[in-house]
Amino acid sequence: MAIRQIRKMGDDILSKKCRPVTEMTDRINVLIDDMLETMYDAQGVGLAAPQVGILKRIVVIDVSTEEEQMEPLIMINPVITESSGENLGQEGCLSVPGKVADVTRPTYVKAIYKDRNMKDCEVEGHDLLARCICHELDHLDGHLYVEKAEGPIRDLEAEE
Repeated sequence: MAIRQIRKMGDDILSKKCRPVTEMTDRINVLIDDMLETMYDAQGVGLAAPQVGILKRIVVIDVSTEEEQMEPLIMINPVITESSGENLGQEGCLSVPGKVADVTRPTYVKAIYKDRNMKDCEVEGHDLLARCICHELDHLDGHLYVEKAEGPIRDLEAEE
């Protein structure tokens, strides 16, 4: 496993639409492991493949807390099939370091995806998990949260 360079806002790759994964390969498995290691190293809760320069429809998410440990969610070719509710909340992004903004996202989403074994899966997410799924899937279509920001993009240090 290796820590990969996280692409920053302004990098053209972050504005491109990703291609579906058609089969699991050793390279894709290594990419997933590297994405997890990169996300944890950067202290993020989610990371999409284009953020490490790969135009594939893959995201990793881990919203575990000390109180509630979960397995990381590895989503290949994810699609949101259902959503409801609305919540205005603060978001940041590893590709927009040191910045935050308020974004409205659904409070509930249901998504289908393929797991690491290319088996069909479904996940239901509420609150933070729903927000993360929406945020990471936006990356797969070439969008950053700053495009949806309601109000100014703020310095994170000023928020603390």
